[in-house]
Amino acid sequence: MSDEPQPQQTNQGGGPEQPAAAAEPEGKKPKRPRRTGWRRLVPTWRMVLGTFILFVVLLAGLFFLGYSMVKIPPANALATKQSNLYLYADGTEIARDGEVNRENVELAQISKDAQHAVLAAEDRDFYTESAIDPKAMVRAGWNTATGKGRQSGSTITQQYVKNYYLAQEQTVTRKVKEFFIAIKLDRTESKDQILEGYLNTSYFGRNAYGIQAAAQAYYGIDATELDAAKGAYLAALVNAPSEYDVVAHPENKAAAKDRWQYVLSGMVDKGWLSESERAALKFPMPRETSGAATGMSGQRGYIVEAIKEYLKDNKIVTSQELDAGGFRFTTTLQKSKQQAFVKAVDDRLMSKLDRKNRKVDTYVRAGGAAVDPRTGKVLAMYGGIDYVKQYTNNATRGDFQNGSVFKPFVFTSAVQNESVTQDGRTITPNTVYDGTNERPVQGWSGGAYDPENEDGWSYGDITVRTATDKSVNSVYAQMAVDVGPDKVRQTAVDLGIPGNTKDLNPYPSIALGTATASVLDMAEAYATLANHGKHATYTLIAKVTKDGRSVMDMPKSTARQAVPREAADTTTSILQSVVENGTATAAQAAGRPAAGKTGTAEEDTAAWFAGYTPELATVVSVMGQDPVTAAHKPLYGAMGLDRINGGGAPAEIWAQFTRDALKGKPVTEFDLQLQPGADVIQTPPSDPATEPGTDDEDEDDPAGGATGGDTRGQTQGQTGGTTTGGTTTGPTGGTTTGGSTTGPTTGGTTDGGTTTGGTTGGETTGGTTDGGTGTGGTDGGTTSGTDGGTTAGTEGLFGGRRP
Repeated sequence: MSDEPQPQQTNQGGGPEQPAAAAEPEGKKPKRPRRTGWRRLVPTWRMVLGTFILFVVLLAGLFFLGYSMVKIPPANALATKQSNLYLYADGTEIARDGEVNRENVELAQISKDAQHAVLAAEDRDFYTESAIDPKAMVRAGWNTATGKGRQSGSTITQQYVKNYYLAQEQTVTRKVKEFFIAIKLDRTESKDQILEGYLNTSYFGRNAYGIQAAAQAYYGIDATELDAAKGAYLAALVNAPSEYDVVAHPENKAAAKDRWQYVLSGMVDKGWLSESERAALKFPMPRETSGAATGMSGQRGYIVEAIKEYLKDNKIVTSQELDAGGFRFTTTLQKSKQQAFVKAVDDRLMSKLDRKNRKVDTYVRAGGAAVDPRTGKVLAMYGGIDYVKQYTNNATRGDFQNGSVFKPFVFTSAVQNESVTQDGRTITPNTVYDGTNERPVQGWSGGAYDPENEDGWSYGDITVRTATDKSVNSVYAQMAVDVGPDKVRQTAVDLGIPGNTKDLNPYPSIALGTATASVLDMAEAYATLANHGKHATYTLIAKVTKDGRSVMDMPKSTARQAVPREAADTTTSILQSVVENGTATAAQAAGRPAAGKTGTAEEDTAAWFAGYTPELATVVSVMGQDPVTAAHKPLYGAMGLDRINGGGAPAEIWAQFTRDALKGKPVTEFDLQLQPGADVIQTPPSDPATEPGTDDEDEDDPAGGATGGDTRGQTQGQTGGTTTGGTTTGPTGGTTTGGSTTGPTTGGTTDGGTTTGGTTGGETTGGTTDGGTGTGGTDGGTTSGTDGGTTAGTEGLFGGRRP
């Protein structure tokens, strides 16, 4: 190389010279360029992998920590659980439910059909899966979170752990313990042992713990005798023991059948039952007898079950807390009134039955409830002849039609809404309607509807008061349309009928009592009428204590004005007439001012009387049900009578109970504020084509006693013509208008336009009559009380003749 200086290379671009980059050391990789912009926010795969590994290590650590710390505990205290004590209002004992009805059996003593049914219902892959099912747990959590209902993802092993080793509380701690104990148990016990334990600890309702006790409680057989149908029903009960007992809750039968079908489908899917065998199965109705201990006999079991339902419905105490026991429930029930109710039913109904010689008498059962109108407290309740013989509580069941005891709600709604007839007249007790049998209702756009009156009687023109006395369907169906069936429904709900009552639909037929409110619900609604329209929700519990201290707040039962006072009180006035002159005269035996209404369900499957005094509202129902099939049955021939109606045994029971329950109490009168114009008779407008004083309207007059003239036979003051039957009481007065009166006046003195005393009824003439004849007694019609100076001297005007 030359030692002479080399020439410098010039910068051709004319810019400053750039220093030469340092040479990378030989054998080293170049540095990774630094991440910029949005790329800095995205984790690298190394970060993701590292986080995942850390999470797995942490999870595994927590698992092994939990597994090592959680031990399999001894069995829980269910076998020695405390009693729950139920007391009357005075502190005397009604019942205890601490006895656990359970008989442990080996798996071999449980039929294979029953085993498979429970597996199909609760855990179809029990024998092939692990102790826990993460997928099911995630699915249950997702369904619960997305509003598909609270669901459990527990396997049978987990459920057994909860039943046998742990308490029932829904906490994270309990779920964690359940998780680890189930895993340990799966390693120490066989699947058969776990299934056996589960079947012996599960609760099936009717105080039956374990499948052996359940088989006895529902079918009176041992678990070895359970076939696929019965086993599937018991398996369905595990999901909801209270709701799916179709004897205790007939209204839930459809849901119970759906669950039963679900179980059978699972058995078919798993190959435990063939399609042909499944097709041949019929739903196995359980028996009436509860299988409960004799400590629940008589009325005690009904009361305890009603209280449990009340506690659950009002979210006072949960089923899990009840299972733990130790509560003292002081009820609102009064022992003397409870005993009086039982005696009244025995005296007026049960003692008159001949179950050996009259099959229909085996269908007879009764339910009743008495409520304090001012507070809503249930003072007495009759559930049935004996809880261990007839399990269904007839006071709280909701599957028999209410019949005509619903009619007063229609009239209450009419006054509440200031409703008018189709021709514009305000609806009052003295508004005249056409009571012709099978008269098509007017103004209803939902299709033709022409209800039949009881026994097919036609009444012609008739006042609302008399239509209530005689329970005329054609009048009340028309009134429901005049008011608006939706408004009638709302008034019933306002008074206390639950909005979810079956068949409480806004149709004209609502007036005839197609709804199936319970006796207790109906008593609450009638108590609202008795309390001048103020509604107090019924209550069965006065106080709940545990370990000597109050532990639960009771629902507030503040009375509120549900309907205007005038609406309730005017209804009371016409219901007084039903007791005084109508279908409920048997209720007079109570010896007190009373208001009430009789009712009969379709095909005479139930007879009702709902009534009240100012101090006490009571409802009684006599029902017909086959003790084997649970089907509703007509009561024709029961008690040796042609039929049982509301004015018979129900009203007689009501009268005796009310008399005895209020014995020694001062007799009080109703303090009523009536709607304006309640006493004014409102007849339909006269036919303009007919001249006053002619007898054209009287030809074949369906009213049979309604007369022509410009008053359509209205008699004010002086009465004329032939009168038979019926009784007019109280002062009457006014002047005779329209036409002349002829013939003798029967029973009574006419003096200055005032008719007093005596009996009047049947045919009266105001104008010229065609000789129509009214009927005597209550059929001829009866008026009572003061009508403000204008009273129809006879109810023959509105009574009419029967065909």
